[in-house]
Amino acid sequence: MELSEETVEGNATISWQGTVCYLHKTPRAFLPMRGFESLTLIAGRGIEGDRYLIGHEAGFYSHKPEEGRQVTLFEMEALEAIKRDYSVEMLPEEHRRNITVRGVPLNHLVSNRFRVGECVLEATRLSTPCRHIEEILGKAVFDPMVHRSGLNCRIIEGGEVRVGDVVRPY
Repeated sequence: MELSEETVEGNATISWQGTVCYLHKTPRAFLPMRGFESLTLIAGRGIEGDRYLIGHEAGFYSHKPEEGRQVTLFEMEALEAIKRDYSVEMLPEEHRRNITVRGVPLNHLVSNRFRVGECVLEATRLSTPCRHIEEILGKAVFDPMVHRSGLNCRIIEGGEVRVGDVVRPY
């Protein structure tokens, strides 16, 4: 993670910058996540063609609608830690989140806005793992994902997100 300390009016602030590594979506629950070079984020609704797009919900948790789950992020560093700490290899499409990033302090962004490429997201809460992912993957990933399960966000300003885009504070 690229961190730097800046001084603004005598106060030290930490700034960071990360990168979009992978993008995934799926039109329905239980289907595999598919990788894309770009995704279209729609403000206030979700990802075009994804299972949780508001108004076209077809995801496992669609019976529990949540405005703050329009797009989800996951850290590459968490995938590496799960492999290191639990000897469980997860591929980026297996964590079932939409945007995989590197160098972004997801656990510290709750209640904050940040930019992903041309889009602005607002972090609503940390994601929590569920046993459903173990059913889909056939891997014991529930325990390894506790406290490393990603971030749920609301889309404030939509647009295209591309692999390689910069992720930075708002």
